Amino acid sequence: MIIKTKNINCQSCVNLIKASLEDEFGVMQINVETKSIEIDLKAEQVEEFKKQLQDLGFEIDEA
Repeated sequence: MIIKTKNINCQSCVNLIKASLEDEFGVMQINVETKSIEIDLKAEQVEEFKKQLQDLGFEIDEA
């Protein structure tokens, strides 16, 4: 699954997301250029992942 955001801008953003969410949700690939996160999530994890990502200050790009 690929989740796009509006504001992953630097390596510090990547580090914050990984440090905060990888233990619970597993390994993810984060691309600063495309502002996207590639991660394998179960259907029931998607909303919680998005909520926690938003709680960290990252805006989901639903477009």
